[in-house]
Amino acid sequence: MHQVAAVGDNVADIYPSLGCLFPGGNALNVAVAARKAGMNAAYLGAIGTDEAGRAVKAALDDEGVGTDRLRVIEGPNAYSVVELDGGDRRFVAYGLGVSRFVLDETDLEYLSRFDCVHSGARSGTENQLEAIACAARVSFDFSDRPGDYYEPLLDRVWMACFSGTSLGTAAVRDLTRRVLRAGPEVVLVTKGPRGASISTSSGETVHAEASPITPLDTLGAGDAVIGTVLAGVLRGDDLESVMSSAMSVAAQVCAHHGAFGRGRVTGSPGSGPGPDAARAHVPQRDKA
Repeated sequence: MHQVAAVGDNVADIYPSLGCLFPGGNALNVAVAARKAGMNAAYLGAIGTDEAGRAVKAALDDEGVGTDRLRVIEGPNAYSVVELDGGDRRFVAYGLGVSRFVLDETDLEYLSRFDCVHSGARSGTENQLEAIACAARVSFDFSDRPGDYYEPLLDRVWMACFSGTSLGTAAVRDLTRRVLRAGPEVVLVTKGPRGASISTSSGETVHAEASPITPLDTLGAGDAVIGTVLAGVLRGDDLESVMSSAMSVAAQVCAHHGAFGRGRVTGSPGSGPGPDAARAHVPQRDKA
């Protein structure tokens, strides 16, 4: 069985209006999605010793994601505070907690056993990406970061993922061409309600339309697409079927709160993060 490891961010997404928190974060979400798509998946990251950290660990166990190299560090877990605007979400506050860490030689040896390692722009792993790439193929979510961020990293990446919700068709095509010339073999661009496209260095391109739904909550849909596509590409599945499956999974994610469910009550509706989560108002977190 092919294997996927995800390295980097996890977060407790807190919905004050619901009085619930939901485990999430790009790296963690991709690991869960790859596992749901049939991969043997593992997550390497750092969780706190508070309610949020316990919720994240419980969700990983429930989803069957490996945690052999999970770090449990005294202190608060990373969190974000989420408000819903229709079916879309806004991140109004977050805290990094104990989430930042540095991989050691034992971690890298562990990662070398996997077919692919996923990380992303929210994980703080940019300075470690070269070492990760020496251990295994790398999938990396650049989200909607600008060229001066992603261009220096492309030669270490096998599958490059981007959020192109704000990009037109021509801009997505140009981005894909530039990225493929720089080294990655696969480029995935998610486009929210306009679906997603995938292109390969062998010249194949597939676009898939999003399922026509009214979303309850779009949180984690892009990450679910990445994990599903990653699993299909690693298996060598037909790209048309891979992208069709990814759109179906994204629609399912949009039908519930949180990136993959697993909600946990925290306080009462409208009461905010609860006693274990410090508040820190900062600029809005970028979208998947």
